[in-house]
Amino acid sequence: MHTVALAVFCLFFLLVTLAGFWAARWRRPKEGIASLEEWGLAGRSFGTWITWFLVGGDLYTAYTVIAVPAALYGAGAMGFFALPYAIITYPYMMLVLPRLWRVCHRHGYVTFADFIGGRYGNRWLTLAIALTGILALMPYIALQLVGMRVVLSAMGLHGEWPLAAAFIILAAYTYSSGLRAPAVIAIVKDVMLYIMVIAAIVVIPIKLGGYAHVFHVASQALATHTPAAGINLKPGQFLGYSTLAIGSALALMLYPHTATAVLSAQNPNVVRRNAAMMPAYSFLLGLVALLGYLALAAGIDAKGDTSSAVPLLFLQSFPEWFAGFCLAAVAIGALVPAAIMSIAASNLFTRNVYGLFSKTKMLPHQESNMAKLVSLVIKFGALAFVLWLPTPYAIEMQLLGGIWICQMVPSVVVGVFTRWFHPWALVAGWAAGMASGTAMAVSLSLKSSVYPLHLPAWLGGTWAMYAAVPALLLNFAIAGALTLVFRSIGFGGGEDTTDASVYVG
Repeated sequence: MHTVALAVFCLFFLLVTLAGFWAARWRRPKEGIASLEEWGLAGRSFGTWITWFLVGGDLYTAYTVIAVPAALYGAGAMGFFALPYAIITYPYMMLVLPRLWRVCHRHGYVTFADFIGGRYGNRWLTLAIALTGILALMPYIALQLVGMRVVLSAMGLHGEWPLAAAFIILAAYTYSSGLRAPAVIAIVKDVMLYIMVIAAIVVIPIKLGGYAHVFHVASQALATHTPAAGINLKPGQFLGYSTLAIGSALALMLYPHTATAVLSAQNPNVVRRNAAMMPAYSFLLGLVALLGYLALAAGIDAKGDTSSAVPLLFLQSFPEWFAGFCLAAVAIGALVPAAIMSIAASNLFTRNVYGLFSKTKMLPHQESNMAKLVSLVIKFGALAFVLWLPTPYAIEMQLLGGIWICQMVPSVVVGVFTRWFHPWALVAGWAAGMASGTAMAVSLSLKSSVYPLHLPAWLGGTWAMYAAVPALLLNFAIAGALTLVFRSIGFGGGEDTTDASVYVG
């Protein structure tokens, strides 16, 4: 038991808990409006800096801080794919999300599935998008708990009760404060994370003899792994690496928690400024990734669990009080995305699953009350997932989550620029992409998402690539072909009820 580290950890955890409950009063409108837009999007009131902290806290999670260095610790250079995909994401964000924000703001949409319902007028396509988002979020929330459990275990707190207690506290202040709670906590979390990373990349290499020594030792250690890895990519990894980066970038901006954070901005210029400022987080991510090599150079023995490499590195390299501060930063990094994800999933269920098929339209306060209850169910479902199922299940399901979210590109991303695709063709394409992507991941026993696609010799033979990419190409092919067929036979699609003028500007 690391008593000093645990005491510092508990102090900062108490600080963010108080901040989470205080957030219920922060920027609350005087009228006290009870609505889904108010609870789930904070009334679309956040400016540039709050949105920057919120989106950053949303995308750069506790599991990012744990898993990216763990990937370098275990697999070497392949783990760096997270860095280029973050870089690709932000021009894509600049192009797509301000336009989506305008449409959603004009029509009071709270989710991207709301947008699909208005754009295509097809409830089954709307339901498909909503269920895809909810399914992809459940293991993602569970992974935040996995990251928190790794931190607690490193300090000597084993068993189920510490994790359960932390998540009950999270559930309580999210229920009362809505999106305002993670927005406030994100500020504290990001400041702590920058201090942690800067200290780690400066102090630890000095203790280890400099970065040249770190890379030399890491290279030697990776060569002994099974399979052997290295600090440089092998030629056979190039396509897998690049498609992982591209596919992950396409998916990242379509996750429901990303939509929730972006739609809480007060105007589209806030979204554009954030797209310009977000590369600061990419720089941070590159520094975080280096912790994996530092752990190898420091001789950290993760005992088969690469996720524990970073917490053990902090406990070995820093005084206990500062190690407790660093581990608190990682754990608090789990609270922000877990809160936003549960809010996003409850928004989807309330508006686009229950609300879609309800015979009577819910009043604003009824929507917000249902979303609050659903957010609790989702949190405790994720907690049960982590406590009673092996950890690898959450990781493996998360591989599927990225593949599934990519299948929303034809309807959401293309849909914000053109309504050329027929809605029923999009449903068919989505189903084909989901089925093929899932089949590829399952054929690899959910141990990897880089699938060896076997093609005829004249097309290059076997191509090892991220399964989401061929699944998305199949999705586009079927949606495009069926659109031509349906339009040629005059098969009617749904009605576009969105305002055409809002797409221009």
